[in-house]
Amino acid sequence: MEITEINFLDIEENEKYISILKKVLEKCFIEEKLNNKNLYINIVLTNPENIRKINKEHRNIDKETDVLSFPMFEKEELENINKLNQDILGDIVISIDKVQEQAKEYGHSFERELSYMAVHGFYHIMGYDHMEETDKKIMRQKEENILKKLNILK
Repeated sequence: MEITEINFLDIEENEKYISILKKVLEKCFIEEKLNNKNLYINIVLTNPENIRKINKEHRNIDKETDVLSFPMFEKEELENINKLNQDILGDIVISIDKVQEQAKEYGHSFERELSYMAVHGFYHIMGYDHMEETDKKIMRQKEENILKKLNILK
């Protein structure tokens, strides 16, 4: 079973994006010991207009953003992941335009920025957050660990 389902919403399908996302999420699943589970993540790649609509509809925030995550489970439920009988862990929506913009802004490659968005979304789905400084530190360490192990540094 594939661990990622990748959909394109109002943008052109791109094999490079698919390849990057599959590689990154496979590493996330391995690191979190989910690779032998019957679970997957749905990823939607889209444009700023659509991500703004989704953000307004689901979070009541009327602005575009780079990545949105919609977990299917609470963090406590994920601690008993062997008992889960649903296949989907959650959805990640990524604005490709924002990825391109932020890659330039931060001096990163497109691959690094898209990879970071995927990893960031994955850890939100896994119940991690960055509102409190201690939680942010844990989440950032996990994100950087994945990117480092894949040698996606710039």
